[in-house]
Amino acid sequence: MLHLRPLLLGVSAAALLAGAAAAKDDITIGIQLEPPHMDPTSAAAGAIDSVLYSNVFEGLTRFDSSGAVIPGLAKSWEISDDGLTYTFTLNEGVTFHDGTTMDAEDVKFSLDRIGAENSANAQKALYSAIAEVNVIDSTTVEVKLSEANGNMLFNLAWGDAVIVAPESIENIKQTPIGTGAFKFDSWSQGDKVELSRYDSYWGTPAVLTSATFKFISDPTAAFSAMMAEDIDVFSGFPAPENLPMFEADPRFQVLVGSTEGETILAMNNKQAPFDNVKVREAVAHAIDRQAIIDGAMFGYGTPIGTHFAPHNPAYVDLTGDSAFDPEKSKALLAEAGFADGFETTLFLPPPSYARRGGEIIAAQLAQVGIKAQITNVEWAQWLESVFKGKNFGLTIVSHTEPMDINIYANPDYYFQYDNPAFQELIAAFNVETDTAKRTEMLGEAQRIIAGDYVNGYLFQLAFPTVAKAGITGLWADQPTQSNDLTAVSWSQ
Repeated sequence: MLHLRPLLLGVSAAALLAGAAAAKDDITIGIQLEPPHMDPTSAAAGAIDSVLYSNVFEGLTRFDSSGAVIPGLAKSWEISDDGLTYTFTLNEGVTFHDGTTMDAEDVKFSLDRIGAENSANAQKALYSAIAEVNVIDSTTVEVKLSEANGNMLFNLAWGDAVIVAPESIENIKQTPIGTGAFKFDSWSQGDKVELSRYDSYWGTPAVLTSATFKFISDPTAAFSAMMAEDIDVFSGFPAPENLPMFEADPRFQVLVGSTEGETILAMNNKQAPFDNVKVREAVAHAIDRQAIIDGAMFGYGTPIGTHFAPHNPAYVDLTGDSAFDPEKSKALLAEAGFADGFETTLFLPPPSYARRGGEIIAAQLAQVGIKAQITNVEWAQWLESVFKGKNFGLTIVSHTEPMDINIYANPDYYFQYDNPAFQELIAAFNVETDTAKRTEMLGEAQRIIAGDYVNGYLFQLAFPTVAKAGITGLWADQPTQSNDLTAVSWSQ
């Protein structure tokens, strides 16, 4: 509300209101994790997408706030009757932030780069059916598949498949150049990333003129920054115990949405003793999920018994198969030859669900004789040593990619689960187009990994966002890890 003091009465109210409006065209967003670099096509870190998805980079298709797949750089497409040829028609007048034209050649470059032998794309397997990409003309691209893939439009909406240019690829990790409504300005490592509105954007222009992403990993610091109004939004607020304070404060709004984040206690299936299914089952029965949700997340989160989101219609509730049962856990350890328990490592990245949840899980495991040595690691270190190096016994992480049960079909994935029957099931699922059959296959996939106790399945991550009261257009849910600012504005 604008309060006019007597000495300001000579100034027109219209001018003052115009000044107030002009002042509300930027935003500062707090997030917990800093990206390791700025290339979403060569890393598994969702933190990259949380800053850049839709804002800076765009794909042929994209996810909207509900998780639906909608047109992106491709305004339309046709799929051949056999499901093997996709013909995309691109939007016209699209330019990269360096002013160069985005056309079919860039699409071919981007998709070919994913499938290249030296590709570092974390989700390369999602696009393995792409046999060739042909440029028909500047706005028409033909993508030929080696086998039908009912997920292709969905997969192309991931941040891993955004369109990049060969001219800017060499420096993309430090200077990302995309086609989105915002362009990258600067990255002060350890502190912030700054974006500004791209005035030559091909689509509906952003309302905001600039956006700053501040990296605040400590929950106490996040609370303080928000309360002091040093930041406008904290996306994925890491101190859920403080949410009632914000809900009671008229300065703020609290959005509690769902995510695609299956939070798991991952086990290294190729490292003893986790190469023994009885040991993995013992770990699963040693865990009290609700105690973790209550203690680490203050009640925010939905228990899961497999790697699948409860809000998905194909979800199967398998929590009973790994119910909290310490006595059963001890018996299984004895059967596996570990009557006296064993020692292992537990690596915890920065998010609160991992650090706080890890302390609770370590105490629960100790009750059945498993001594988990906790090591707190930064995100970049986790990606390098745990995810890439597979140097761990246990770790806690939330998998925020949409419907990503297919990762269990990759024996080289960091938890190293190798089940040929599961791999065949996922291969069949990828080419199946019948909805009922796909749902049935997804149920079977969930049962297989739950029955093999591949990992300890904890809970589906809730996503609380705290924002100043005047902000509209924020995503409540997280169908993919993103802080899409393209429709965000301040109400006046």
